[in-house]
Amino acid sequence: MPVILEFEKSIYELEEKINQLREFSRTNKVDMAQSVVELEARIEETKKRVFSSLTPFQRVQLARHPDRPFPRDYINRLFTDFIELHGDRRFSDDHAIIGGFAKFDGKPVMVIGSQKGRNLKENVKCHFGCANPEGYRKALRLMKMADKAGVPVVSLIDTPGAYPGIGGEERHVAEAIAVNLLEMFNLRVPVVCIVTGEGGSGGALGIGVGNRVMIMENAYYSVITPEGCAAILWRDPAATPQAAASLRLTSSDLLKLKVVDGIIPEPLGGAHRDIEAAAKQLGEILRQQIDELSKLSPEKLREQRYDRFRAIGVFSEEKPAGAKAAKSAKAKKK
Repeated sequence: MPVILEFEKSIYELEEKINQLREFSRTNKVDMAQSVVELEARIEETKKRVFSSLTPFQRVQLARHPDRPFPRDYINRLFTDFIELHGDRRFSDDHAIIGGFAKFDGKPVMVIGSQKGRNLKENVKCHFGCANPEGYRKALRLMKMADKAGVPVVSLIDTPGAYPGIGGEERHVAEAIAVNLLEMFNLRVPVVCIVTGEGGSGGALGIGVGNRVMIMENAYYSVITPEGCAAILWRDPAATPQAAASLRLTSSDLLKLKVVDGIIPEPLGGAHRDIEAAAKQLGEILRQQIDELSKLSPEKLREQRYDRFRAIGVFSEEKPAGAKAAKSAKAKKK
């Protein structure tokens, strides 16, 4: 059974009516083609109406949809000759981070991604997509290999955050993320980061320092989950939708704030409705970004990456139009 979100129910009800009409037409030998066409038109209209006016928290729900494609789904569709590499060479292998050498358009790249599971067993294995310190150290080991080999790094992000466990604290998860931030700024190869689903806090940023940071249309990128924000500021889980709106975490908000460099369009209804089309869109944007960045020298890549992140949060404050005139008049009076 598909997972149906509250705001999708009207669409699924219409689709179920179409299935019923087709079944009725088949069993009773009655032509219902015209009715099916009319219902299909209504479905398209309903989709456009519903998905053009989603609230920030509804977009968060789409980003977490259990049928949404994960980084491994994109890897399987866009890359060839993927050789998955394991372990951080210090403690263990973290299944919440996957990565290895692959080919994209026949050219070698290093692809890294956070990974969730499709069922409870898989989710337990990969900590629901939340990496431990060894996951970030594995990712850094692979990025340094890419740097040595002179191949671009592609980072696919889908995590609610780093794993909040005692073991992670004992093995210094904050330090592991901080070291990744430092070392990613020093990479001499192109780095393209794409938020495909959830982009939560330092867990996402630990593999998110890139020359280009792109985001899927219905993904989100935030310093904290809406639930966590609601618990801290409002101390009320009912405030989660309000927190989502306040965090400005949607793709359109992030583009306006210049936190991301571009939005990757999704099929109407979300990437889970047409994974092949979603992968194609992601592949086209990734190809464009790698081609542009590959023309830059290693020194320019490092400089551009540093300048990009230093510019986040910079703003200018303009004085009201009357304030300047008043100041000028006051000066003349003196």
